[in-house]
Amino acid sequence: MNDLKHITILVLFFVFCNCAQNKKIETSITKPNVILIVTDDQGFGDLGFYGNPNIKTPVLDSLASKSVRFVDFSVNPVCAPTRSAIMTGKYSMTTGVHDTYRGGAMMASSEVTIAEILKDAGYSTGMIGKWHLGDNYPMRPQDQGFDFTLNHLSGGIGQYGDWPNTLKKDSSYFNPILWKNGKQVQTQGYCTNVLTEAAIDYVEDHKDEPFFLYLSYNAPHGPLQLPQKYYDMYKDIDPDQGLIDQDKPYPNVTEHSRENARKVYGMITNIDDNLRLFFKKLDDLGLEENTLIIFMTDNGPQHPRYVAGMRGKKGSVFQGGVRVPSFWYYPEAFKEARDVKTPAAHYDILPTLVEFTNSKMPENLNIEGESLLPLLTKKEAVLPERIINRYWARTAPVRYRNVSTRKGNMKLVGVGKDEDNNDKFQLFNLTEDPYEQNDISENNKALVEELKIEMDSWLNTMESSEHIVNAPKPIIGTVHENPVMLNQNEALFIKKEGFNNELMYWDVIINETKSFDIIVHFDRPIETTGQLELVLGDTSLTLPIEANGHSQFSFNAIELKKGPLTILPKVFLKEDGVLKFTYPFYIEIKA
Repeated sequence: MNDLKHITILVLFFVFCNCAQNKKIETSITKPNVILIVTDDQGFGDLGFYGNPNIKTPVLDSLASKSVRFVDFSVNPVCAPTRSAIMTGKYSMTTGVHDTYRGGAMMASSEVTIAEILKDAGYSTGMIGKWHLGDNYPMRPQDQGFDFTLNHLSGGIGQYGDWPNTLKKDSSYFNPILWKNGKQVQTQGYCTNVLTEAAIDYVEDHKDEPFFLYLSYNAPHGPLQLPQKYYDMYKDIDPDQGLIDQDKPYPNVTEHSRENARKVYGMITNIDDNLRLFFKKLDDLGLEENTLIIFMTDNGPQHPRYVAGMRGKKGSVFQGGVRVPSFWYYPEAFKEARDVKTPAAHYDILPTLVEFTNSKMPENLNIEGESLLPLLTKKEAVLPERIINRYWARTAPVRYRNVSTRKGNMKLVGVGKDEDNNDKFQLFNLTEDPYEQNDISENNKALVEELKIEMDSWLNTMESSEHIVNAPKPIIGTVHENPVMLNQNEALFIKKEGFNNELMYWDVIINETKSFDIIVHFDRPIETTGQLELVLGDTSLTLPIEANGHSQFSFNAIELKKGPLTILPKVFLKEDGVLKFTYPFYIEIKA
């Protein structure tokens, strides 16, 4: 009898263990993966799905056709602010990001990102492509929650801040040097192909665990470089064919902008072909059913071209600059493809993903966004009416230039000054006038004033926010990054009397007092004489420049004190017998 009892207990034990193990495996399998795909400068009209017959995007059109589509989804007018809002769920200026360069594209390291939240929830986190929220510690993607990173610098491959690729000029998109987990790697192939191959490798490597992948293509951002095959697809087309005579506004286009459109369309078709390969890999791995795929773009088109009748383009707070495609595909739960007309925005992504993955929102995290999960899962769900503000200029807010405040379908736009130097506003009813052609401010002065009060309140909050008042700064001399390369995208600029050009400088923080070698790099061999002065706070160092063809000049064993420091190079080179001011390429600091 005892033997039978022991056998029964043993069997029940194994059954229990097996059930527990199966439950564990099932939980692991059913925890959804998340892939967020963002393209750069692809406008609302740069898809066949939204009525453009001249562009080939069959994969994206297919994705759209089976997704929940937010048809009134808004972002910032330019890329870095959009990306900071995506990552944090906040208005970009509260994170320190207000521009695309001149030191305005650095996100404070204290901000909590989607990657950090999902990592704490047991997700592997990967970031591939364009980051554009800080190129130095502690603002790089690997400093902000991503386990795996493969990215370029600055706002685009080959831009001046992306110094490893800048000198390649018209071939920078081919065989680019990228940064893999903080180390330089030489890649082979066209940039979009390279990023897609990395994404395929990433999902292959993480197929047995929940993952969050941020796949951030730099195309079709300029420079408009593309493989010949894709240029040839469009070289003979008229990008305006069948569109310019539609019963909706059309931008003023020139032959130059038409040629740009042909190149952009080729770059987007290349993205589409790459996504076919990527989605096939997900299917082959059995990941499609349990993977949420989000596709969106970061702002409107960079050149005048078809934008579905909307007013404005990249840089503008009119709808053409801020309304973008937003497709959400998750076969496991989002069973019905449909359009959601409720206004939504980039800062809604973080709270949506937190709820979607059943992750924990950090305590006391004040965000702007709202979870869109009710709209994704329930056809009749509604969100409370919200006020959505947008702004962009090269500096902190300029009242009232290129700033908008939207409440429901009423949108107030600050457009600068009138001929009498008075602040000028335009008001639009987006339900009746989705193309923003009919300013109704004259007949709705009370509403203009109401929305202007809201605009002022928001601008006051943004202008006084912690990371606008005290901008994020690179930290020099840590084990996390050595050497540190200070590039032109992160530089600040100031006008000084006696200088034709603005002076370029970097505000940094020295982690601890120690000696550093400081190397000033140029983008060409120097074949003339001159002088290099390096201002380090209150100290000034000088070196003569000889015409010896060198492209870098070193200050060795320089002690820098712990704390904040301004680094300002002044370079004078002799041209036609006269010393002329010039900029260095980048500055390298080695502990």
